[in-house]
Amino acid sequence: MRREEYAGPVELRAMQSLASRVFPQAGWRHSGDLAWAAASAVSAADATPTAVWSTGDTTVAWGWLESPEELTIQVDPTYPDLAGEVLAWAQRATDAARLSVTIGAHETHLTSALAAHGFVQGDDEPFFACLSRPLTDLPPLYTLPEGYRIRPQRDAADVTERAAVHRAVWNSPHITAERHAAMREVWPYRSEFDLVAFSPEGKAVAYCQGWYDEVSGVGLLEPVGTAAEHRRRGLSRAVGAAVLHAFAAAGGGLATVSPRGDAGYPIPELVYESLGFQALSRTRTYTKAFRRSGTPAGTDDLKRPQMPEPSLPGARGWRGGGAVEQSSYQ
Repeated sequence: MRREEYAGPVELRAMQSLASRVFPQAGWRHSGDLAWAAASAVSAADATPTAVWSTGDTTVAWGWLESPEELTIQVDPTYPDLAGEVLAWAQRATDAARLSVTIGAHETHLTSALAAHGFVQGDDEPFFACLSRPLTDLPPLYTLPEGYRIRPQRDAADVTERAAVHRAVWNSPHITAERHAAMREVWPYRSEFDLVAFSPEGKAVAYCQGWYDEVSGVGLLEPVGTAAEHRRRGLSRAVGAAVLHAFAAAGGGLATVSPRGDAGYPIPELVYESLGFQALSRTRTYTKAFRRSGTPAGTDDLKRPQMPEPSLPGARGWRGGGAVEQSSYQ
């Protein structure tokens, strides 16, 4: 067994290789989700360290401090004891006063390690719903309002438009055309799954970014949005259905998406359910607070974790957290 440590998600492909092998049966982070989180991260690399455990050429566990207070973890269920090693590494690697870990409720191989290290499950809300649907018997492609059309990005001007509509929808100024163009170079991005709805005037007004992992045959929708002045016309649903058809045409077997699932933010999940998605799992967040004199704080010092801004994962924004109005998906 070998552990290697890095500044930032340098070993993104190693991390993604584990996601490709075990998602969604173990873990709630798709390989494309990791690509989106890495490409949209705003923290300096030395503030977001990564550790990867491997045996031979096979990644079996990793931890990524997406921020000093937020650990993302994935562990092969065949190696459950590594969960404790990842948590121990993360607590050494951060000097934050608290550390939160979000896992899928189905990742029971992680819960005992979290408890052993003093992490406490937080309040039930907010959380992300882990939804999936087979890529068979898909809904038909929807008829668009007159003059609208859906297509991939073709040139630099389209990339600029696509980045602009994302910024408008999610109020995330760091997603520039340059950053979006760089993200398009990160595996498993393919332009045929990043579809944009254009208005009759030729402006990008809605989009659904799909990530297709050809190793697992699983596609992910992330992120999705519609500009405010073009909502309630069915554009997000239409472009989402188009991406599902593109996944199926590529040979995919399953599609997933992880919107907010709590009562405070219900609309996105309803939109995905209209496309045939059903509940697979949900997330649960565990938190540990520290008194940096060296003694862990008591549970009375734990507050419910705040949902991050919606376009960062870890954003978990990247998933449509509560900082924008729910009609972004309509």
